[in-house]
Amino acid sequence: MEQFRNIGVIGRMNSVKVVETLRRLRTYLVNENYQVILESDTATMLPGHGLQVSSKKLLGEICDLVIVVGGDGSLLGAARELAKSKIPLLGVNRGRLGFLTDISPDDLEERVGRVLQGEYMEEHRFLLDAHVTRNENPVGFGTALNDVVLHPGKSTRMIGFDLYIDGHFVYSQRSDGLIVSTPTGSTAYSLSAGGPIMHPKLDAVVLVPMFPHTLSSRPIVVDGKSEIKLVVGEDNETYPQVSCDGQMDIACAPGDVIRITKKPFKIRLIHPTDHNFYATCREKLGWASNIAAS
Repeated sequence: MEQFRNIGVIGRMNSVKVVETLRRLRTYLVNENYQVILESDTATMLPGHGLQVSSKKLLGEICDLVIVVGGDGSLLGAARELAKSKIPLLGVNRGRLGFLTDISPDDLEERVGRVLQGEYMEEHRFLLDAHVTRNENPVGFGTALNDVVLHPGKSTRMIGFDLYIDGHFVYSQRSDGLIVSTPTGSTAYSLSAGGPIMHPKLDAVVLVPMFPHTLSSRPIVVDGKSEIKLVVGEDNETYPQVSCDGQMDIACAPGDVIRITKKPFKIRLIHPTDHNFYATCREKLGWASNIAAS
């Protein structure tokens, strides 16, 4: 197990609860003689902290571990920024579901302490890159850990588009769009749209149509190494958008081409040793934990 000495800290902005947890985390890490580096925006929430401050991108170069305090959205943002640096990420949940940020603030010191002492498990998750071109010229790029979504933006009109997988034509579709999800994102937006739950270890991508005009359009699971190409129909009156993790948008136009491929870098997620994907699903999705005796 790696020795973590230089600890980066990122917190979600504009949350009183996050600030409370950040203060506790700072106190614990400093008292245990760890070198703590605050992300620059996070540092503004802790006046008088007396710690080193760094940009989010630079954290990946100077830290052994980055702890993210917030919800899954906060960890998604950190993952996209830090994937190339291969820095491990540990999440403290101050959001709602917490599929990725799985340490409860109630036992923060104990759980973080065990991780820092080497009691943890590590898993790797892949990301997706989305390139948008217009007349073969690049107009936008984004990265997603959860999903890349083609959607109509503020319009209520359907989108017409063609789908190709590894150069093979699959279908033309009119719908509210398409969700291209990793296994990580299969318990997020994809799940709400009727997509399957995928184990995080799978090297696969699921394509989930959003309110398709034909009832036979169903989710398709393909190899994670596939190149997915979407061509926005020339006759569309809607100017759709491509969204990456719901946190950044690329404006598209009729005729644009969206290519989605696996990113060459994976993120490293750190979990406590008792982490279990199925137990997380039971807790977060409300699955039954036992059958009552008859």
